[in-house]
Amino acid sequence: MQQFRVGFGYDVHPIIPNRPLWLGGINIPSSFGLKGHSDADVLIHAICDALLGAAGLPDIGFHFPDTQDTYLNIDSKILLQQTWSLVTAEGFQLGNMDCTLVAESPKIQPFIGDMKTTLATILSCSTSQIGIKATTNEKIGFVGRQEGMCAYCVALLFT
Repeated sequence: MQQFRVGFGYDVHPIIPNRPLWLGGINIPSSFGLKGHSDADVLIHAICDALLGAAGLPDIGFHFPDTQDTYLNIDSKILLQQTWSLVTAEGFQLGNMDCTLVAESPKIQPFIGDMKTTLATILSCSTSQIGIKATTNEKIGFVGRQEGMCAYCVALLFT
């Protein structure tokens, strides 16, 4: 009997000047980036947690702790590859995932196609299995004040 599992992921990182901005595995032109132990790709981190959660595995911080120099400035695409290996080792395949990135700027829409292609390559799936949306926080809260960005992801896995 086929088994379906849903996982939810959330991540947040503060904005800092003069650091590359990585979102969905793509370097986005910007005067700021996100602060984090890794490259701080908030979208990939939310995806990792959604996949791990759906598989019933511990979260991204358990597998890739920010207390280990191994992960200092690591490309989050590597974290996603390792996450996907853990998930597929449990016998799961990706049904689909739906992600929302919340940021006041920069505009993300022009980069969504490249993000989907990058993520689909890592996850060995079709770009049609990946939904990515971008929205603002209407200038409310820490995202609205451009102090940080956050991302949400829901993933459906099946055996």
